[in-house]
This record gives sequence, structure tokens and C-alpha cells, in this order.
Amino acid sequence: MARTKTASSSSPAAQNQKRLFTLLHGEVDDAARSKPAVVVHRRAPPASRLAGASLVVVDVDGALLMSRSLFPYFMLVALEAGGFLRGLVLLLLHPAISCLAAVAGRGLAVRTMAAVAFCGLRESGFRAGRAVLPRWLLEDVAAEALEAARRAGGGGGGGDPARVVWASAMPRVMVEPFLREYLQVPAAAAVAAREMKTVWGFYTGLMEEKDDAGRGVASPELRKKMAAVGDDVVGFSGGSMEFLRNPLASVCKEVYVVSPEEKSKWRRLPRRDYPKPLVFHDGRLAFRPTPLAAVAMFTWLPFGAALAVARLAAALALPYRYATVLHAATGQSWRLRGAPPPPPPPRGGGGELYACNHRTLIDPVYVSIALDRPVRAVSYSLSRVSDLISPIGPSVHLARDRARDGAAMARLLGGGASVVVCPEGTTCREPYLLRFSPLFAELGGDGGVVPVALAAETAMFYGTTAGGWKGVDPFYYLSNPRMCYTVEFLERVDTAPVKEGKAASTDVANKVQRLLAAALGYECTMLTRRDKYRMLAGNDGAK
Repeated sequence: MARTKTASSSSPAAQNQKRLFTLLHGEVDDAARSKPAVVVHRRAPPASRLAGASLVVVDVDGALLMSRSLFPYFMLVALEAGGFLRGLVLLLLHPAISCLAAVAGRGLAVRTMAAVAFCGLRESGFRAGRAVLPRWLLEDVAAEALEAARRAGGGGGGGDPARVVWASAMPRVMVEPFLREYLQVPAAAAVAAREMKTVWGFYTGLMEEKDDAGRGVASPELRKKMAAVGDDVVGFSGGSMEFLRNPLASVCKEVYVVSPEEKSKWRRLPRRDYPKPLVFHDGRLAFRPTPLAAVAMFTWLPFGAALAVARLAAALALPYRYATVLHAATGQSWRLRGAPPPPPPPRGGGGELYACNHRTLIDPVYVSIALDRPVRAVSYSLSRVSDLISPIGPSVHLARDRARDGAAMARLLGGGASVVVCPEGTTCREPYLLRFSPLFAELGGDGGVVPVALAAETAMFYGTTAGGWKGVDPFYYLSNPRMCYTVEFLERVDTAPVKEGKAASTDVANKVQRLLAAALGYECTMLTRRDKYRMLAGNDGAK
């Protein structure tokens, strides 16, 4: 006899709907205690199966991410939001956490890592989930898994995004900003992840099991699906069988778990295929902090601190030709591409204007090294510490007032100085150029402006920050075991038409931006300093 699908309480759809409701709302009944048989397939789900399911549960940790361990993401939170001491504690606990995962499952291990990484952090000041983690999560996304999940949610058209539930063992504050903003998961699609408990505005380190009303950890949008879900729920995971411990797995009719062998053949999502380009990110670490990499970092730290002081002393005390040789012997190198322009004629001819893209606050120093002559740097915001230890002397601080800033730069050029300006107004780590301020194009005069393309490579630490203390930026950069700057001088751009009123300064600025982007292989954007700081630090970056 064929099974009859009715709305009665005894139908499989009604039973499954009730079970899903109880699991997500924190209620427990006999059906929830005794899990129904779930058909498990050790392969990737066919596209037709995902398209025909009434609800698809995507295991973010197992299916979407290539790596098997969540430790690096909690280490990023511990280091970037809590500091080196917190990160060291988490690293020392890693063997015990691994044992917990093997004996009691990933859930207890995740709770332990969350307790160490979050306990005592201020909730209002936590921005690692939006500013730091997305860069590393994006690099860990499997292209095949994302494509399958997007097809299930109608990413190619015709589907319903509300049919997809994105489930993760990580706290919501770690994973949801990445899913919503960078994978473009729409509001209609629910994210099933636990909240972190807070007391007086600080994280306790404990993950929510139920809220004050006794309900489960599912978000409100996920609870709304209860009325619409049918009996054909499909789960999608990968690697291990850990997802089967998840309460959501017990309401699935089928669960597709991609085998480790098949998953090892998947490819990481290329940058060009990111649903949203990654232009901005923050944090000091320039590497993924796996356990072994974290051990290497903590071992290197005391040597790196001493090396940073030694490198700085050499830069301040010795001429460039000698200092750069010593720096190269310690792993701090640089490359020159293209011949530097000849020095400006003595007196009467004015100074030379160099416009470069902005990678770190040391950009003008390397331009000076490549030219083998002093330069004057102009900057919107630079810490006093950076000014005091600068080998080229203090920079000229601009006031973000067009008339005053233009007059200050004109005085420098009129005095015969070689002036280095970064029209982007802030640093950008990724292969993108921010919008160029056109002020420099109005000051080039008859001599024009020389575009300078800069690329900076570091092995361990970034020398820039948006949300941290900028006074230690140069020390982070100098403490890298290896780093390299590439300096390339491009053909001079004529700015006389701007002075004569025959061309707009914005056109010349855009031309310089395009030339630099072509030389570096970067992309031009219209994003600004304000966009960067609003995203990474929650302010306008005016200070």
C-alpha cells in the first residue's frame, strides 16, 4: 500500500516537523530522545537531490570549510581580541582539547576553546568576527561545497534561499558576519549557531544552551521555518561523521557526508570567485595560526623583538647603503624595478612629487632608499612613536583641510624637497587600490608627478592596523623573520593641464591610480579611508 501524505499527526511530515520544532526550541520528547534512522551517504549530494529537498542543512564546519580543525579560528580570536597571553594559554591547552574532541566529540572541544578565547572580552568592542576572521574563512572555503549550497538556495536562480540552514559549531558572533557579508547568505536563510553568554557587557566564555524563555539556540528566523518544513530534510557535511551528533541531523531524512578522499580533491575557492571581494581586513597575524604555526610564532617572538630593535638601530645610525646590506642579512630585503628619476635641478626648479599606493607606514622610507636621497613624507595620521623613530625624520601632518594641506605641500615643493604622498589616505593590504584624492594632481605643476608602485610582503605579522594601537606598527613589521618591499618607478605623468585648467584634477588622479594598478596587477576601487574604518573599527578613521 502506498504511503498517504496527510496533515494528520501520525504522518512522517508532521512527526518530523514536531521533532524539528522541539529540537530547536529546547523541548525534549520521546521522538527527540530516540533519533530516527537517518540514511547516510558517503558522497557529495547530487544537485537534483538538493533542489528537490524541502529543507537543506549545510554543515559549515564540515562541508563548507576545507580544514578539519576549528582551532585556528579560535586562536585568531584569542590573539587578535585577547592578546598574546590568551593565545598562549589556548595553545598550551591544545593537547587536552584534542583529547576532548577524540573522546567526547567536537562539541565539548569547541566549548572549551570558546571559553578560553572569549572569557572577559568586552562585547561592544569585539570586531574580530567581522574584521579578522572573514579573510581566513574565505581562504578555507571549498569551491565545490559553496556551489552545491548556492544551488540548493537558488544561487543560480529559481530556488528559495529560505530552504537552506547554515549550521556551525562556532559561536554565532564568529561565523554569521562571514556568511552574511562575504558569502552573501540572504536574510531569508537561517544560521544555526549558538550565542555567547554575556554579563554586564562582557563575554563569560560560556555558550548559550537555552535563552531566558527556555527556548533553544535557534535564531528567530529559523523558528519561523517550522510551519513550512516538510519531511524531506537533507543534510550536507563532509570529512568526518561529527555532524551526525548535531541535533539538526536527527531530523534529516538523508545526510550526505563527503568522504575525506573525495574532499581532498576539492579546490579552495579562488579569489576571483569570492561572492564579495575581500578588500579590507584587520588583525596582526599574516599566517593561519595552526597549532604548529602558533608554536613557531611564540618561539620566534623574543628573537623577533630583539631583531626589530637591531634593525631599527641600524636604519637610524647607518647610511642607506650599509643599513640595507645588514637588513638583507637578517631577512629584510627590497627590490627595485625601473630606473628612479634623476634628482630635481638645484634651486629654482622646485621639488619632485611622488605619488605611491599605500601598503605600510614605511612606504616613504623605501622610496627614499630607492632614490638614495632624503624625502619628505606627508601623512594624515601617524603616531608620535612612528615619527620619533622614522629614518627620514618626522612627517608633515595634514589637517584634512584642502586649502591648508595644499599650502603645506606647496611650500615643501617650492623649497626643493622631494615629497612622497599616498593619495589613498590609508593602507590597503589586499590587491586593490582605494580612491585617490586629487589634491596631489593640483600641486604637480610643470614638473608633473612620478607614480611609484609599492608591494610589501611579510611572513608573520602585518605592519598596519585599523582597530589597534598604531604606535607599535613599525615594531610588528620589523619583527618579521622575512619581509620584502618592491619599489617600481613609473613614467612621469604630466599635471600641467590641471594647472592650466584644461583637465580636471580627478581625471589625472584616476589616471595615476590606473597606471599603478596595471603595474601591480591590482584592481581599482572607489572605496575610501572612511569605508575602511567604518567596517573594521566602527569609526570614520579621522584620528
